Amino acid sequence: EKPMDSPKQFTGLQRILAWSVHIFTASGLLAGFMAILAINAKDWQAAMLWLLLCQFIDGIDGTFARLFRVKEVLPEMDGKTIDYVIDFATYAIIPAYFIYQADLLEEPWRLSSTFSILLVSAIYYGKDGMVSEDNYFVGFPVMWNAVVFFLVFVYDLSPHWNALVILFFAILHFVPIKFVYPSRGRRYRWLSLVITAISLVLAILLLLLYPERPWYMVLAITVALFYYGVRAILDTWAN
Repeated sequence: EKPMDSPKQFTGLQRILAWSVHIFTASGLLAGFMAILAINAKDWQAAMLWLLLCQFIDGIDGTFARLFRVKEVLPEMDGKTIDYVIDFATYAIIPAYFIYQADLLEEPWRLSSTFSILLVSAIYYGKDGMVSEDNYFVGFPVMWNAVVFFLVFVYDLSPHWNALVILFFAILHFVPIKFVYPSRGRRYRWLSLVITAISLVLAILLLLLYPERPWYMVLAITVALFYYGVRAILDTWAN
């Protein structure tokens, strides 16, 4: 039986490429920090664009990790731990701060809603089986950046409705509903990827047009949101 490769057998270039992937992953935290600066300046468009960049980095770094065999080349490094640290910052902490600063809520719900986001996100990350064996998120995944986007740039809801939406998704973390994982899902994977790509383009266009909200773009991105909601119900029921 052929022995497994040891780190000493990899070339210097391979190790440089592997380290580059970890640095690329970690750069998501830099984009997140830029989002914080934009939030402090009340530049909501820039803040959301930085958060979209965080999500983009998170979406493609795994492809590079597999391409350059990062686990084999650098077994002493745990890329998943790096990823978890950055994800919690960019999907929970920074969006919670965004919600707090964006005047979406009135007192006393402003601070209490922000606290609820942080608490349920931390507990969700510690839950065993966060991703099912058939590659679904179980319960609403920690994607408060998406909630921020819809509340700020898509829908113009009252503070009371905003508080109810946040409460709804906070509870949904712990409801055993299967939410599709677009890049890893098996059922209708290409349809999910296409809808996700279209949604990303629409999101960028809406950001650039803000504070305008063209009705046809709001309708289109609402249809995409409806697709994921229906998929969650059907996939949970079918399994």
